[in-house]
Amino acid sequence: MDFISYLKAFAVGGALCVIAQILIDKTKLTPARILTLYVVGGVILGALGIYEPFAKWAGAGATIPLTGFGNTLAKGVREAVEEKGLLGIFTGGFTSSAAGICAALFFSLLAAALFRSKEKK
Repeated sequence: MDFISYLKAFAVGGALCVIAQILIDKTKLTPARILTLYVVGGVILGALGIYEPFAKWAGAGATIPLTGFGNTLAKGVREAVEEKGLLGIFTGGFTSSAAGICAALFFSLLAAALFRSKEKK
């Protein structure tokens, strides 16, 4: 990887974070709704075929955030529908994102086992 690839990933990921922070500061949207908006936005852009070329250009700056997760769901559904027909609508998103969800669950469990939460004062 060269310096430009890192720069693009940093700029795109940072821009997505800036947009989310502006939405938090300037609207009454809750963080949960903004996260949902990002996932749904990734699904829509992925379904329209716009997100994939963008992700290839931006690298990890576009594939790691929640918009990338939404794109992964859309891509998985599209591929599963081609293979399994109508049943793929229900299974495609799960199979395409299973590894990421499994990793998130595993590392959350690991963090919960290693650290103890404390009450705020």
